[in-house]
Amino acid sequence: MNRVIHGAVRRDLRRLEEALGVAADGDRERAEELDRAYGFLHDQLVHHHRGEDEHVFPALQRLGVDTSLLGDMEGEHERMADALAATGSAMQRYAASGSAADRDVAREAVVHAREVTERHLEHEERELEPLMRPHMESAEWKAAEKKLRSQPPGVAGRFFAWVEDGMDDPERAYYSTAVPAPVRFLLSRVFGRAYHREIAPVWRG
Repeated sequence: MNRVIHGAVRRDLRRLEEALGVAADGDRERAEELDRAYGFLHDQLVHHHRGEDEHVFPALQRLGVDTSLLGDMEGEHERMADALAATGSAMQRYAASGSAADRDVAREAVVHAREVTERHLEHEERELEPLMRPHMESAEWKAAEKKLRSQPPGVAGRFFAWVEDGMDDPERAYYSTAVPAPVRFLLSRVFGRAYHREIAPVWRG
């Protein structure tokens, strides 16, 4: 699921950069839509990284994974948080004005946040994931997974609706085997209704 989440993050940052590149000067309604979509993405990233910091990394440390690498991951999370916060501020200014000048500043912030995020995602996939795999069946890892999965239905629904929206084929192939179809439908289509109503249409605007 880590790769599924990474795919959704990459997809939305790309979508946002592209949308800002074509948004019309003075279109405050569009600016507000994009700000709302970015706010949703930001919340998902904060939730994902908080779960890693609070549950995944401590579990891996107890399992003997290199603490210096885990420290690097935490440092990258901090740099991402700074870049994403700056992007949030720029998006809010753009939403308030809808101006081309604020749009361009927001797009530059998104480009920077995307670069910082991509460096971290690649680093995690390249160096940390291979160290995680031997421990997937351990009691320590299963306990961490249980904590990550313990979410209210509304939170889980928004998450599942989000990751499914425009999912690439390789990720969908894994996702469809990892999560039973009835569970996907219930969470995404029932408890994730708010995402389909408020966020998904932004990317089709």
